[in-house]
Amino acid sequence: MSAVAADTTAHIRIDHHSAVHVAANAARSSAVACGLPGPLPERAAVLASELATNVVKHARDGALYIQPVPHGTGVQIIAVDRGPGMADPARCMDDGYTSTGSLGSGLGAVRRMAGTFTIRSQVGRGTLACAEVTAPGAPAVPGPPIGALCLPAEGEQECGDSWAVAETGEGRCVALVDGLGHGHAAAQAAQAAVRAFRTSAARPLPEVLRTMHRALRHTRGAAVALGRLRPAGLEYCAIGNVRAALTSPDGTVRRLAGRPGVVGWNLPEPYVEQLATPTGSSLVVHSDGIGDPWAHQPPPALLRLPAPLLAASLVHGHRLRRDDATVVVTGTARPDAPHP
Repeated sequence: MSAVAADTTAHIRIDHHSAVHVAANAARSSAVACGLPGPLPERAAVLASELATNVVKHARDGALYIQPVPHGTGVQIIAVDRGPGMADPARCMDDGYTSTGSLGSGLGAVRRMAGTFTIRSQVGRGTLACAEVTAPGAPAVPGPPIGALCLPAEGEQECGDSWAVAETGEGRCVALVDGLGHGHAAAQAAQAAVRAFRTSAARPLPEVLRTMHRALRHTRGAAVALGRLRPAGLEYCAIGNVRAALTSPDGTVRRLAGRPGVVGWNLPEPYVEQLATPTGSSLVVHSDGIGDPWAHQPPPALLRLPAPLLAASLVHGHRLRRDDATVVVTGTARPDAPHP
């Protein structure tokens, strides 16, 4: 069994040119913390600088989200804005193209320097771009891509939410944990829950919840959502105030509910919901620091976003800053796909 777990996401508002320097420093620091060798931390800084500069020049209500790659080794830099958008993002990445009289090398440079670069834009709605820098020879991660962001409440240094993904012989298992309240005590509860999850993720979901319940008995407790993705479909089980939805590219959203309770304090009998997963669907799980109106009538364009960009869009547009906010998005396996 292989597993990845949460790292806190750095959020830099791009509301002034001085934020470009802040973003570059944050990307460099994250790359060093990830253990990227040689010139790669400086490359991450340049990518963040280019993306932030693009927001300053062309957009409004912009931000960069910087963190370790959720599903691998390296640093991930996501830029989100509510600017005018681009009718032809591919043309905007051509060297020499500019709409402001500059040299026009920003997005083209990002595409060349990043290990992977994904961009989506809509005229009048803004742009999302994700650049990653990974270590040379880093192994490919099996299964559908993962998008995840984890941010503490404003004014807090620690995040009371956490998440983890485990690849087991039973499929991909996703856990999202929201420690009660926020701050240090909530973070302790969330981290204890994730540690318990990582030792038990291959078991049936009710057993995983009971393992987490025992681990949290001496903490303030947590709300927990668990999802297991198999080629045949999705198993979902949750306790407390966490939110989840199974989305399809045609705009269909099926919201998933958990049972009232607190893992670590009063655990009801877990109930496992089983659902079919249409081709192209995604599982979206988030804490209550993300408002859930997004799921009422989302535009199909939102649901067609790649997992990292969908996660960033939900955080940027629906985050409740007074609370910790975490979202995890994973594509679902096709019925004919092999087990991870």
